[in-house]
Amino acid sequence: MNEVKGHILEYRERVFLILSAIFISSLVMANLIGITKIFSFFGIGIPVGIIPYPITFLATDLISELYGKKRASFVVWVGFMMNIFMLLVTTIGYYMPVDPEWFNAIAKLPEPGKENTFNYIYGYMIRGTIASMIAYLVAQMVDVHLFHFWKELTKGKHLWLRNNGSTMLSQIVDTVAVMSITFVGLLPMEKVIELILYSYLFKFIVALLDTPFFYLGVKLLKDRVEVET
Repeated sequence: MNEVKGHILEYRERVFLILSAIFISSLVMANLIGITKIFSFFGIGIPVGIIPYPITFLATDLISELYGKKRASFVVWVGFMMNIFMLLVTTIGYYMPVDPEWFNAIAKLPEPGKENTFNYIYGYMIRGTIASMIAYLVAQMVDVHLFHFWKELTKGKHLWLRNNGSTMLSQIVDTVAVMSITFVGLLPMEKVIELILYSYLFKFIVALLDTPFFYLGVKLLKDRVEVET
């Protein structure tokens, strides 16, 4: 009996580690690629960093459902610290002196401006990451608290409600905060509003599409990560 319980505990922690890794990787990736490119989504412009970001909400919802509010909040704080770590490393890299031999070699590449790629990316990323960190901490905490509010309200039923409801409302907070802090003063206000609306529309669609994956994850994992006390 103890051996079976030990095996379940080991499996439970492995799943938690994988979900946490998916969450943190998606979060850091979203901030690294950030607003360095605006892609066309059915004719509307959206920052490329938005692609991995909805995955963070799916991961925290799964952690909330399988492991509880305390674990989900813990992962949110770890993600915040990893953002600070990423920002620290890229800032050190930005201020490191350039090797003149390599600078001259890279400058001769057929694509002009390649030697300034890091500076170009960093310049956009620094403001975007700070904005994202502020919005992320608020939005993820809203997501976790709303998820458990609806879970208690529905007595553990209606997975779709807490998955979609918590994500869609928290994404409003996140999108408005990120786009406002990042672009106000750099772009005309109508463009900022356009980015907010289109980015939220993209997140809204992804939130709806991830519902089957949330159900599948809960169905496959819930019984296997539960431990009798």
